[in-house]
Amino acid sequence: MKNIALNIDKVKGFVSEETILAYESKVAEAQKALEEGTAPGNDFLGWLHLPSSITKEFIEEIKATAQVLRENCEVVVVAGIGGSYLGARAIIEALSNNFAAFIGDKKNPTVIFAGHNISEDYLSELTEFLKDKKFGVINISKSGTTTETALAFRLLKKQCEDQRGKEMASKVIVAITDAVKGAARITANKEGYKSFIIPDNVGGRFSVLTPVGLLPIAIAGFDIEALVNGAQDMEKATAPTVPFTENIAAMYAATRNALYAAGKKIEILVNYQPKLHFTSEWWKQLYGESEGKENKGIFPASVDFTTDLHSMGQWIQEGERTIFETVLSIEEPNSSITVPSDEENLDGLNFLAGKHVDEVNKMAELGTQLAHVDGGVPNIRISIPKLNEYYLGQLIYFFEIGCGISGYVLGVNPFNQPGVEAYKKNMFALLDKPGYEEESKAIRARL
Repeated sequence: MKNIALNIDKVKGFVSEETILAYESKVAEAQKALEEGTAPGNDFLGWLHLPSSITKEFIEEIKATAQVLRENCEVVVVAGIGGSYLGARAIIEALSNNFAAFIGDKKNPTVIFAGHNISEDYLSELTEFLKDKKFGVINISKSGTTTETALAFRLLKKQCEDQRGKEMASKVIVAITDAVKGAARITANKEGYKSFIIPDNVGGRFSVLTPVGLLPIAIAGFDIEALVNGAQDMEKATAPTVPFTENIAAMYAATRNALYAAGKKIEILVNYQPKLHFTSEWWKQLYGESEGKENKGIFPASVDFTTDLHSMGQWIQEGERTIFETVLSIEEPNSSITVPSDEENLDGLNFLAGKHVDEVNKMAELGTQLAHVDGGVPNIRISIPKLNEYYLGQLIYFFEIGCGISGYVLGVNPFNQPGVEAYKKNMFALLDKPGYEEESKAIRARL
């Protein structure tokens, strides 16, 4: 079976191959630091060999819990924020029918998401939607006190108990949380919820292959074993023993750091498949939260082509030349549809008659790449043989290990996020949270 592949040929007109290859020693140092746990953030390296440590028994436990919810729920709400929901959503959206929300799925529960915003309208409309549904909840939070998630879970827990009774609610609410401490753990123990542990040494944005991602994905009806197998194979393909030029994660980390040093400050992740929209959202958190610190780091952005060629395309083609693109290219579609012929040909598209729509899409991709390179935008290309669980597993691990290497090459700790706390302190002060009295006085004086 093929692996996903990396092509950097369309970068070499902007930074030389020699410049990229000169990063080999820095990349090797970063890989060594990851393997030996000798650099900052070494207490959050549990993801590094997570794929190869996942047992068949663990997969079966996840699947058994998923089956309980599948048999007892029409809808399952995943309450989480950041890495606690983006990974699961990325995989579910990538594998689902584009119109699943409209056509329904009699075999699988609908998986929806909450706890990732504080919109009163969103939560009000969610509770209204759930009023006549047999629903369950997965509460994902290490602490159980993250404002967005805790607020949503408080509402969902009450509604589930009111609608289904406490006994049934305790069967269809699952906690994914800390092993021993925190509000979510205390609640799970008190109410008798089935629970899974978020490993202490795995940060949220690296948690897709823990129960955080695997349980919602299994509930949605997708093959988590194939997902894990893909990640396991990519773990082997990107091991430190793999030669630098054959290691796609090492080469990706080197190439993007070389481009950054050459003044390319923004990386745009591009897809030509709308199902990958939330894969881009997951990637943005992974790289933005990992590298954006100490006034350093590439800014991660994303576009959905060809849609955004009619909006952002102009800026990408002729705007400030501080960008590069990384293109996710799906080699083979999962469906088949050809362009029909039309006798009147008023739209002038008969030259496409008989062609597969994917061929048109691929030519749009190739034409865009050529235009953007000509316009001064370096292009990295990641080829994905097919959009399925196995290759998504490969892609997840490729981006995770590439991120760890790249962050260390950049010279930051890729596994903390101190800047995330700034807004929370201000918000708690403005809401007069107990313990924030001095901060409340100070912030109100500023206002």
